[in-house]
Amino acid sequence: MNALISDARFSFHKKLFESNTLALTTAGVASNADTSSKASKAISGRIIEILVEEQGHSANAVDKISGQTLGKLFETLTMEFLRDTFPRLQNLRPGTWTILQLGNNNKLKTSDFAQYEHLAYLSTMTSQNAQLAAALGNDYLVAPDVVIYRDTYEDDEINTNELVVNDDVCRMTDIRKSNGGKPILHASVSAKFTMRSDRAQNSRTEALNLIRNRKGHLPHIVVVTAEPMPNRIASLALGTGDIDCVYHFALYELIRAVKEVGSEDAVETLETLVQGKRLKDISDLPLDLTV
Repeated sequence: MNALISDARFSFHKKLFESNTLALTTAGVASNADTSSKASKAISGRIIEILVEEQGHSANAVDKISGQTLGKLFETLTMEFLRDTFPRLQNLRPGTWTILQLGNNNKLKTSDFAQYEHLAYLSTMTSQNAQLAAALGNDYLVAPDVVIYRDTYEDDEINTNELVVNDDVCRMTDIRKSNGGKPILHASVSAKFTMRSDRAQNSRTEALNLIRNRKGHLPHIVVVTAEPMPNRIASLALGTGDIDCVYHFALYELIRAVKEVGSEDAVETLETLVQGKRLKDISDLPLDLTV
């Protein structure tokens, strides 16, 4: 009998192929490969071959797709994977959960969550005062790719098993709906299809802003990627203090591909990331989010 997350992982990869997010160009190069890097083309191509064996069908051959389009598709499919898994782990992490793809066009912003609602006031003030805007900048404004947030509870729900709260106490806690608070941000997920530009480092900047600007509980801050090159993954994954962990869309396949067609340096870097718990498989993410 297949496990929930095993099935979801298989479906995630299938959707990547069906949407042509993961595909081969007419020149036979994987869509997540750096065309200027022989190693990147070799590793990403081998990952596709392994996934094709697992999926039971071939990868589509397509014309070149823009990086921005691939990035948005990858964000959407990452969100769908989390929707298919995390809310079903109620025995480990009960709650009423919402999982959304934000981006810059979504009306929902970081300031709509309890830990960051003060940023809306700060944004209004800086928009009205040029000197204040110049002094503070706008780095505190963050729009994560995907968010998971938890709704607040009615008193009847809190008091289900016994009388826990009444009008005399708990008048400022965020989880209580009667206090008029906003939903609680549980996780910020940065989805980066590849890491071939400085934009990948935006994930670190976003993480630091979430850490510095919060009032209250820090949400999980993670990155999901399909980057095939271990050294590029390491540029974001190594170190601690900002990002919880980087999750690869197909880590098991990446490890096998790097051992088969990668350099010794690539194998060593990948082993360092995995053994140091800085790089995990996408299947690890739902359970890690229950912590």
